[in-house]
Amino acid sequence: MIETWIVFTLLAVTMQSVRTAGQKKISEKMSIQATTLVRFLFGLPFAIAYFLVLKNQYQIDSIAVDGGFFMPASLAALAQIIATVCLVKALTLKNFAVATALSKSEAILTAVLGSLLFSAGLSLIGYFSVVLGVVGVLVAAKWKVSLRDLSDNQSIRYGLGAGLGFALASLWLRQSSLSLELPRLLSAATVLVYMVALQTLICGVWITVTDRVQFSLIKSNLPASLFIGFTSVAGSIGWFTAMSLQNAALVKTLGQTEFVVTLLITYFYFGEKISRQEYLGIALVFLSIVFLIYA
Repeated sequence: MIETWIVFTLLAVTMQSVRTAGQKKISEKMSIQATTLVRFLFGLPFAIAYFLVLKNQYQIDSIAVDGGFFMPASLAALAQIIATVCLVKALTLKNFAVATALSKSEAILTAVLGSLLFSAGLSLIGYFSVVLGVVGVLVAAKWKVSLRDLSDNQSIRYGLGAGLGFALASLWLRQSSLSLELPRLLSAATVLVYMVALQTLICGVWITVTDRVQFSLIKSNLPASLFIGFTSVAGSIGWFTAMSLQNAALVKTLGQTEFVVTLLITYFYFGEKISRQEYLGIALVFLSIVFLIYA
């Protein structure tokens, strides 16, 4: 029987791929900041509805929260926003391939930081699966970097910044979820509602101060905004629940299958051929999953 955390991770991977496609399309009509706000603003109602359904199902009247919940959840929300900004910035750089590939260090950074700062160490097989998964993605992406490329400080800064931000967000949200004496599905939903609400506030205030005209653009793109909001929360439900049930580094390693899914879509839907190197990368990712299952 497939473990619950694996099911939720695969849900997250699928929804994230769909959401990314939607965000890419809507970003042509509004600013990056507004596109980011759409993800949180229109996702919040769905997050609240999911939380209330679980709360009713578990028949829990009240939820006790304290600093052990609010501090890591707030830090996770900020880290996720900063990581997203770094990743978007990386895509605008001359050496964006370097920066984007370095952002894939997220799984390794999650494993290392989890072990050093969050008492969330892995077994030897676990660490091996994390490294193998990252290598598989880089191979499949045909990443070729020269020493001159690596000397580009901006590429390194934003690429690693994105990887570090997403890694810390994963670890902090897991810490926040585990602080609650609740069923894991409900604790993850509680963290999700708080983080999305805080991120909506932060992004909303930012646009209000810097570029209010974006609100009109958002209003004129309501159907697409609702779609992005729903798929975003569906993906977050997957990530948050999986990380509440399992070590964040292992969840992130399984999440590398998103790249494999993208390649397969290009093959079956768009009819593009997959090269030998891409097949090798896919094989390494799947091999890492085999090790991960026994980690």
